[in-house]
Amino acid sequence: MSRITQAVVMLLFGGAIIKSTLTDTFLRYVKEGLRPFLLGAGLLLVAAAIMTIWYDLRAARRTRSAHDEPGHDDGHGHGGHEPRVGWLLLAPVMALLLLSPPALGSFAAGQSGSVGPAAASDYPPLPAGDPVEVGLLDYAGRAVFDGGRSLAGRTVKLTGFITPGPDGRPMLARMVLACCAADGRPIKVGLTGAPIDAPPDAWVDVVGVYSPEVGTDPVNQARLAYLEVRTWQEIDEPKQPYA
Repeated sequence: MSRITQAVVMLLFGGAIIKSTLTDTFLRYVKEGLRPFLLGAGLLLVAAAIMTIWYDLRAARRTRSAHDEPGHDDGHGHGGHEPRVGWLLLAPVMALLLLSPPALGSFAAGQSGSVGPAAASDYPPLPAGDPVEVGLLDYAGRAVFDGGRSLAGRTVKLTGFITPGPDGRPMLARMVLACCAADGRPIKVGLTGAPIDAPPDAWVDVVGVYSPEVGTDPVNQARLAYLEVRTWQEIDEPKQPYA
């Protein structure tokens, strides 16, 4: 690959990063807080590529002008070849431009042990509302480590995707990211009460109340919280699929 070709690849790569950042596709790879850093990196790549192309074109014009002078002969050949392996740089660029892989789902959740909620007590009261929307990790912590005391008498709404449990019953799950999709781990909540017949990977809103039942994740023996389902409905995948 010539240097101009390398710059074009870098331009495409930077453009792909900018496109994924502006269209929220990046949320399938990393956490939302990294948006400004990704956008900055994409802009820097585009700027560097444009400067490289401009510099090489200007140098090429000067070289042609020098060659056009009478009697000029530098005695050097110009038939060298750059390593072809450089073209492999196009693979991630085309993947970013053409592919939009799904967010981590039930398969990833089934292969990893559930995130253990942080041990804590004396949870603050839930916000007002009925039902009150609660994150899966927050609900699991209140259910397992607070004994459900802060959930007593409250109706909650949890959002997640369906993943098969060890006993065949559906569970509600959501992937938790420390940084990016590569380190994603699931938080799982068991479901009792009204049956849910949504398929694996379907996103659902589940309304219910605290269930004292406690299970164990067979993958890593983490304790699992349970929710007694009152109602549920299938929804579209949220803009931010990760917890």
